[in-house]
Amino acid sequence: MKYPDLIESCIDSQEIENTRFMRVRRDRVRLPSGNEGEREYIMHPGAVLVIPMLDDGKLVLERQFRYPLRQVFIELPAGKIDPDEDPLITGQRELLEETGYRADEWIYLAAQHPCIGYSDEVIHIYLARGLQSGQHQRDADEALQVFEAGLDDCLSMVQRGEITDGKTIIALFWLEKYLQGLWPA
Repeated sequence: MKYPDLIESCIDSQEIENTRFMRVRRDRVRLPSGNEGEREYIMHPGAVLVIPMLDDGKLVLERQFRYPLRQVFIELPAGKIDPDEDPLITGQRELLEETGYRADEWIYLAAQHPCIGYSDEVIHIYLARGLQSGQHQRDADEALQVFEAGLDDCLSMVQRGEITDGKTIIALFWLEKYLQGLWPA
């Protein structure tokens, strides 16, 4: 085990809340100092973000209203992993549901942990190529606008503060390095 002098161990765990989307736990932990502490955190099933790239190099993005912040955000397609679902299947399902696209080629790029201070969520990032358009299959309560933009345009939107979604920003930067041949898949 790396860094054993930093590890906290669970003494007792209590579920505080259980919703269809996530669970909230409160753990009593033994700290590296030997003292006890308390940790509250969200247990999340994980998610997949898809970078859909058209043959001309443009990316397929979405505008979607996000209730907690009560504003419209620009994002790449993403969604929660269903129980016992492989992340690749999640990505394929979400891409079709949200945008209507299917992809011939799926490249796993990375995993990110967006909220390490209060959640165990992991987001898997895939690049999807060889896209074929079709009919979206959105849920009845899901409203979004799909549009296309080049990677440079997306990065400019990040710089101007038009794209502020963390998972999308990370995926765009990862894609840039991947396409430049600097970071392998």
